[in-house]
Amino acid sequence: MSIMSVPKAPRIWQLAERRYRLIGTQCLKCGRVFIGPRKICPQCGSRELRDIELPKRGKIYSYTVVRNPPVEREKQGPYIIAIVELENGCKLTTEIVDCSPEEIDIGTVVEAVFRKIGEEDKTGVIYYGCKFRPVK
Repeated sequence: MSIMSVPKAPRIWQLAERRYRLIGTQCLKCGRVFIGPRKICPQCGSRELRDIELPKRGKIYSYTVVRNPPVEREKQGPYIIAIVELENGCKLTTEIVDCSPEEIDIGTVVEAVFRKIGEEDKTGVIYYGCKFRPVK
């Protein structure tokens, strides 16, 4: 088998480091920070970028309570999906855990925690990543 015929790892494993460590991208020219990998800064067009670890704390910018979850999560509802604004201003969509919907509001300070994200039906592979919980 040649190196060219080796299949790519599933996307879940390609994104593992970013999912586990909250890695973002910073433009070295304008300083803007983004969630996820980038090849070009959408702010200034620079290709001079570097990976950085994002803050583990932020505050709830907006949220919704999912009371009628999809079939694959029907036993997990209701649950909270929020846009969290990190301490550096980046915003990301995440699940809020370890609390009831009544315990949060816009502006609630939250912190990243390592939790189960899901599992593959056919293979049984369980994958993990960051979710957020209120700081108590």
